[in-house]
Amino acid sequence: MKIFSYIIATFLCLPSLLLAQAYPTKSVKIIVPFAAGGPADNYARFMAQRLQDDLKQSFVVENKPGAGSIIGTDFAAKSPADGYTLLMMSNTQTVNESLVPNKPFQLMKDFVAVAPVNYSDLILVVNPKFPAKNLPELLALVKASPGKYNYASSGNGTPYHMAGELFKSMAGLDITHVPYKGSSGARTDVIGGQVDMMFDAVTTMTEFVKENKVVALATTGRSRSAITPNIPTVNEAGVPKYEATIWLGFMAPKGTPMEVVTTLNNSIRKIISQQEVKDTWAKQGALPLVMTAPEFTKYLESDIAKWSSIVKSAGIKPD
Repeated sequence: MKIFSYIIATFLCLPSLLLAQAYPTKSVKIIVPFAAGGPADNYARFMAQRLQDDLKQSFVVENKPGAGSIIGTDFAAKSPADGYTLLMMSNTQTVNESLVPNKPFQLMKDFVAVAPVNYSDLILVVNPKFPAKNLPELLALVKASPGKYNYASSGNGTPYHMAGELFKSMAGLDITHVPYKGSSGARTDVIGGQVDMMFDAVTTMTEFVKENKVVALATTGRSRSAITPNIPTVNEAGVPKYEATIWLGFMAPKGTPMEVVTTLNNSIRKIISQQEVKDTWAKQGALPLVMTAPEFTKYLESDIAKWSSIVKSAGIKPD
């Protein structure tokens, strides 16, 4: 009887065991709810190639930008929960839980955490023709002319938007937010002088600083960025206790088998723990975030709570 029970139990577990062993058996789609050319897109493609090498199936990136990431995120939420659709997300999604409460999805209800990828500081830049050449000058200039100047972002709820709103709130500034459909358009217009300033990821904007296409005034981390050591932080240059970062990670539609989540998490952690990857990212100003799926779940819940408090206390509204 015991042997028979053991056989039955083994048979019942067999589908899950086979799924874990077999996955993936076909191409996996990575939905990036942001425009091409930004950090999420760049690192999604970086990870797609390495996941393909590790798991021996193709991982294809599909950009679905719009509405501050809501269009692409909703598409991913409504995709089959079979492990063949993943969402490349950022703190945009955790911000939107409080900034845009009437979305067609709820992050922690409609998705399951898979793994984080990396994080990096942001950098405040201005067009070279902008009158201020350092942060104290910018603060004085903006305070003297409320509402005259503007800043670009890649859309409502994105790290660039929230960095700007947090900056405005903590420094007591009146600067107009100009949202774009993606960071590439915002970046182009700051470089071209159509918009005055922008908080952007150091991983994408630093090259333009080096080419003198923009002037960097400050970075947003707790300490100076390793790739821009001569640029002060916002905290040390005039706005005490200011801090803002951008981080990236993977989620999957709720109901995705945990065996699949574990397979993906193990592969992602292996990839981002490789010294070659660490060295490559360090040169770009990014650092790996290594967590299990349960640890990432707690991280997401904490970030949602943090931004909910900031959105409420600063009175931040979507434009």
